[in-house]
This record gives sequence, C-alpha cells and structure tokens, in this order.
Amino acid sequence: MERALLSLNQVNKNFGGLRVINDVSFAVTAGSRTALIGPNGAGKTTLFNLISGVYELDNGSIQLDDLDISHIPSHARCRYGLSRSFQNIRLMPHLSTVENVMLGQHSRAGMAGMLFPLGIGRNRWVREAEEALHNAGLDSYRGQIVADLPYGIQKRIEVIRALMAQPKLLLLDEPAAGLNASETDALLELLNRISEEGVTLLVVEHDMNFVSRLCQQVVVLNFGEKIFQGTPQQAQQERAVLEAYLGTDHVA
Repeated sequence: MERALLSLNQVNKNFGGLRVINDVSFAVTAGSRTALIGPNGAGKTTLFNLISGVYELDNGSIQLDDLDISHIPSHARCRYGLSRSFQNIRLMPHLSTVENVMLGQHSRAGMAGMLFPLGIGRNRWVREAEEALHNAGLDSYRGQIVADLPYGIQKRIEVIRALMAQPKLLLLDEPAAGLNASETDALLELLNRISEEGVTLLVVEHDMNFVSRLCQQVVVLNFGEKIFQGTPQQAQQERAVLEAYLGTDHVA
C-alpha cells in the first residue's frame, strides 16, 4: 500500500487582506516524483515556503512522515527529513565546491564538526562530500571556487548540497530554470538517480517538458487553489488546467 510521506491539510496563507493559499490539500507518496505547477502568481513558491517553514501557516496542517511539522522552525525541519533548493542559487560563491557541499551536512555534523580548513585533515565529512560529488559526476570540480563555475554546474552542486542532510523529501524550486538542453539532461539524470535511491522529490517547475520527463504526478495551482492532481499527461488534457494556462477564450 502506498504511503504518504507529505500531507497538506486545508492549508491557508494570507498576506494582509489577500489570501494567497486557499484550503490546499494534497499528499505526496513516499518515493514518488511530484511537480507543483501552475501559471505565474498561482502560489507555488508560497506553498513551498510554507512546507519548508519559511512562512508560518495561518490555518491547516502539514505532516511529514506522520509528524506534524506545521509549527517546527524552518532551520529545524531538515532534522526531520526535509531539505530544499531555491529558485535563485544560494551557494557561497567564495568557497570551493566541496566546501559548499559540506555546508549541507550541518544538521548532522554540527558546526563544530565542520569548522576547519580542508588542509587540517580529511575527516569523514570531507570524504562524504567528495563521494557525493563523485557519484554525481562532479568530482573534477571539487577544489574550484563556485563563482567560477558554469550556471548549470552550480545548479547541480546546490542539489548535492541539499542531499547532504540525507532528506526523505527534497524540495526543488525551479531546478531547470536557465539551463540549456545539455545541462537539463544532466540534471534529469542526477534527479532520476536520486529518486532511485529512495528520496521523494517535490518540484516547482514551469518547463512542462522537464516535468513530463521527470515526474509521475502533478499538482496544479491557480490563484492559490488546487485545481487538479494527476499525471502530467492527464493534466495536459484537463479543461480547468488548460483554462488556467491559456484562458477560456483559447479552450474549445
């Protein structure tokens, strides 16, 4: 029987007098790859920020693996199995690739276990970060300063850093944005391998070709409300989804 790893129950969020998320409920099955899609302004990133704890809920609840995380602080949620990347890259540009990846270990290592220059010694945290880069095909960049690397490589490094918390659920905010075709293919290969290792993926993404190639399910938002949940192929045939993207004048 399929098990829900993430459950949102009648989640609401207001900014001032404006309701931007309205009674949204859905579940993400453990081990699945799900996309959160919708037109600009639909509330996708706001919902991501509620799940990750950047914003506080007004009403409703969020459960991760049967634990209510609704009011757990954002910085603590990684200890319960949630990690994320951001729409805008948030790597430390002056640090090397391996040092950036190691920053993702802080929830397990504690800062005391990581506050040392790489020359002092190759402890387990350095080895683990190097192994993760090797498995992702990025070990040749381990010593390079991140600011000097191509954008597509930086995107993949950010995903690897998020994985160092050993999450059950990985949230990815527009991971393919700004990537060319070859960079997108490399990212898809990485995310499919991550999924095969048992990590559940929830992705905000505008590129429907990317979504169709990666995800088994989509949740569609429009004006802060869930209007559809199903496969990417079903979504492309659903009248409410087509109206949300194209407008009623363009839907037969």
